[in-house]
Amino acid sequence: MTESRQGLFDLSGRIALVTGSSRGIGSIVARGLAEAGATVVLNGVDEARLAAAAARLAEETEREGPHRAFDVTDQVAVADAVAWIEAEVGPIDILVNNAGIQHREPLLEVSLADWERVIATDLTSAFLVGREVARGMIRRGRGKIVNIASVQTDLARPSIAPYTAAKGGLRNLTRAMTAEWAASGLQINAVAPGYIHTEMTQPLVDDPEFNAFILRRTPAARWGAPADIVGPVVWLASDGSDFVNGQVVFVDGGMTVAV
Repeated sequence: MTESRQGLFDLSGRIALVTGSSRGIGSIVARGLAEAGATVVLNGVDEARLAAAAARLAEETEREGPHRAFDVTDQVAVADAVAWIEAEVGPIDILVNNAGIQHREPLLEVSLADWERVIATDLTSAFLVGREVARGMIRRGRGKIVNIASVQTDLARPSIAPYTAAKGGLRNLTRAMTAEWAASGLQINAVAPGYIHTEMTQPLVDDPEFNAFILRRTPAARWGAPADIVGPVVWLASDGSDFVNGQVVFVDGGMTVAV
């Protein structure tokens, strides 16, 4: 990692908060940021799982892995957590809004409660955490926010309407943040993964018909791995992206550009 921590992509001395980072994509992204030199604060709602993830991060990267359990959809909890991080760990330089859930059900059958739960976790949390972290970034005149979107930012398929709506909204929230905060020295962008093999998508990988569909539909002819997301996030968190703002970077093996 010596060369990768030099120059434009060196995150040494910076503090990053990654929401939803006790497992899956968030956990891998957190490790990538730590390997690039950042001190990474992990977040989740399950304290035991979060503590275990922090211990793994410290072991794998030989870097301290502070963590804070809080609900990213709770405005008061978010404000308290950000205040704690900035007081106890340091000013947040990098925010990765990764927390997200999925709900698979035909649109005509989705309950209002399930709709609101997905929108709150996948979209409103990025507004709440992003705004709270941005207050300090704006005062300091610098900061990087990376929102984790999805191919569903641009595409739709049956049975995941709440998720699709949330991720489409996240694209325009990224643009709105840019329109309001870029002049204060912030860069706000999104990374949009394709179909990534994680715990959340394991049932889809195990479905022979759906698995074949993904392999056929993706020009790269494979599922993505969480590690595929790391490079783009590190870039957007680094000085190498200082004039990149309001963009959605699709990391999808070509799915959104081919029919």
